[in-house]
Amino acid sequence: MAAFIGDFRCKSDAKGRIVLPSAFKKIMLAGEQDRIVVRKDLFENCLILYPYKEWEAEVEKIRSKINFYKREHTRFQREFFKGLAEVSLDGNGRFLIPKRLMEQVGAEREVVLIGVDKHIELWSEDAYEATGINPDELGDLAEKILGENSSDIFA
Repeated sequence: MAAFIGDFRCKSDAKGRIVLPSAFKKIMLAGEQDRIVVRKDLFENCLILYPYKEWEAEVEKIRSKINFYKREHTRFQREFFKGLAEVSLDGNGRFLIPKRLMEQVGAEREVVLIGVDKHIELWSEDAYEATGINPDELGDLAEKILGENSSDIFA
């Protein structure tokens, strides 16, 4: 699957539906997918939208690490899966995220969809404006995370 790239400001319609940006819709439809799994992000105040095939890959990663005879593992799994929703794209490329999930991240009518490789983040416009780091901080993070194996990154 190709990567989701870019950020798009979107407004929901009167029924609360959001039109998936055409760049994202092309990726979804190229993978013959119209189903999306939505969950609250673990670290940020946003929602994560997974194309169904990517969601299945995430679930497999979790299954491979879970031991059902360890209490903290089953607790994590229960909490991770709590509140998920599956939504579908309609014929016009619109989707409707349950109100309870939108409320969790303070998203109302205006949202920002951000392509982050294999998934999409959905932010309230205000929260998105408050995120971000300056170029020096980004450089420091790149050096810390990628600096040791930099020859592998762009090879």
